[in-house]
This record gives sequence, C-alpha cells and structure tokens, in this order.
Amino acid sequence: MKWSNLEFHSPEFLWLLLLIPLLAIWFFFIRKKDTATLKMASTKGFAEQSIIAKLKPFLYVLRLVAFMSLIVALARPQSVEVSKKTKTTRGIDIVMAIDVSASMLAKDLKPNRLEALKDVATKFVTKRPNDRIGIVVYAGESFTQTPITSDKRIVKNTIFKLRWGDLEGGTAIGMGLGSAVNRLKESKAKSKVIILLTDGVNNSGFVDPKTATELAKELGIKVYTIGLGTNGTALFPYAKDANGNLLFRNAPVEIDEKLLKFIAEETAGQYFRATDNEKLASIYDEINKLEKTEIEEFKYTNYDEEYRPLVLLAGFLILLEMTLRFTVFRSFI
Repeated sequence: MKWSNLEFHSPEFLWLLLLIPLLAIWFFFIRKKDTATLKMASTKGFAEQSIIAKLKPFLYVLRLVAFMSLIVALARPQSVEVSKKTKTTRGIDIVMAIDVSASMLAKDLKPNRLEALKDVATKFVTKRPNDRIGIVVYAGESFTQTPITSDKRIVKNTIFKLRWGDLEGGTAIGMGLGSAVNRLKESKAKSKVIILLTDGVNNSGFVDPKTATELAKELGIKVYTIGLGTNGTALFPYAKDANGNLLFRNAPVEIDEKLLKFIAEETAGQYFRATDNEKLASIYDEINKLEKTEIEEFKYTNYDEEYRPLVLLAGFLILLEMTLRFTVFRSFI
C-alpha cells in the first residue's frame, strides 16, 4: 500500500473503529459461555493447562484485526498523486539596454558600478523564467550582445562577460534605446519592456534619444529608466599608468535625469535612481513586481484505490481463524 499522500474517500466509516475496544471487552471479559466451566474444590490432580488452550484468545485477536481492516477498507483509502503543468498565457519580451562606458567603472557602488549591475541583473533574469530577454550594450555606439531568447543560461553568461573597452567611448543613450527598440519591433509578445540603464548624459551617437522614445511609444514599448550613481562625487577612471592600470580621481556625478524621466513618462514606464548597491537591487525587484507574467496552471490528480489489500487481509484473517477454530482449537471450543 502506498501510504504517502494517503486520503480517505469516505472517512466517516472510520468512526466504526470506536467499536473495536467494545468488541475486545466483549470477547475477553464479558463473554462467559464460550467454553463449558466446571467448579472444583481443587485442581491439583489435573495436569497443567496446555499451551494450545492458552493461545485460544489469539483467535479473537485475528477476528478484531479483520474487523479493523474491513472498516478501514470501507473508508476507501486512496493514494493521491498531483502533477502540475504551467503554460504562459501572456509572456513578456524584455531588452536590457546597459551602459558600458568607462564611467561604469566608478567606485561609488561596490566594487564598481558595472560589477554591481552584473550581479543584480543576473538575479533579475533568474526571477523571470517565463519571459524572453535580450541584452543591448552601448557606450559611444550600441551593439546587440544577445538577441531576445528564452535561454536564460545564454543571457546570464552574456551579463557575466560584460566589460568596458569593447565599444567606442562616450554615452549614446539614443543609440542604446534605439537598438533596444529595434530588437522589440518584430516581437509578437503582448507586453514589451526595455530596461535602460545609464550613469551619464547623452554626449555621442547619431540617434536623438527623444526620437527613439517616440518610436518606442508608437510600438507600445514600455521603458523603465535607471540613473546609476551616487549624489555628489565619485572615484572615476581618468587615465592609465605605465603598467596599464586605471587611475582614479574624484569627479562630480552627472546624470541626465530630465531626459530619463522624459523617456519613462512618454512610454508609460518609470524612472528610478540607484545611488548604492542596495537601491539598485531594490529597483530591479520593483520592476520584477511591476511586470507580471500571466501563467495558467493545469493540475492533474491521479487516485489509486488502496482498499483491496485490506479486504484481502481481512478475508485471510477470517479464514485463518475459522481454520484454527475447527482444527487446532476444536477440542477447546
């Protein structure tokens, strides 16, 4: 019998188990006429009672156990196995447009802005198992690092390998946004989202950020914008020493919040400001909560009847009792 996930179809029959103690009292204490009795002044002249006579109450134990098995069988024990299958009814296509300019190496986030972002972005991807995600990187130019895909392993590997220095210097917010929009324009998803992150101002590229914003709006793409950097000053790289190591110095943090707010408002998104690691993590958590994927769950329940072994056990015990009663214990009935 499978005892895991056991349920009873008719548990009300289990109340009959309360009769078992009453039957036990009846068999062992009240019933006196089961065997003939003879009163004697002394039994010294008789041999000691045989072992078979002492085992006679065992017959009643068999009968009680048989009754218990039948009662439990009447309650119809069933082992229940539940399987679930999920289906995405409304998936979301997401493109993460990530600034990889030199300023992303600033040390106001730990260990620097880019590494802090990579950690948070990887966790965000893990929390979106039912969505397709793509990665666009930009600095002075933009590049699609990973097209929209449902393979999270590829996306997380791309994020892990993000680094500064592969693209032309500068911050081309318009080109980053434009490339992300281009990735989504052919998407058939009912919901399309861009998460645009930058730590500076638009100072290069040939695509006007406002033009890219209008295009996103026309295509029904929602843009969440994130300004990354502390308030005040931060340690920025400004040159390399003779060994090729970056040199840092304090410089003011400049983020075009006006532009980022405009992009978010025009596309029905939101603007966030991340001033430290904890705030950056909370922003991605907030976006994760705002963009819900609709999942339809199908639940399948399989019932296996488990009463048959109990009926067979009860039948065997009753047969055994009757056999013993009319063979081994016949002389003592």
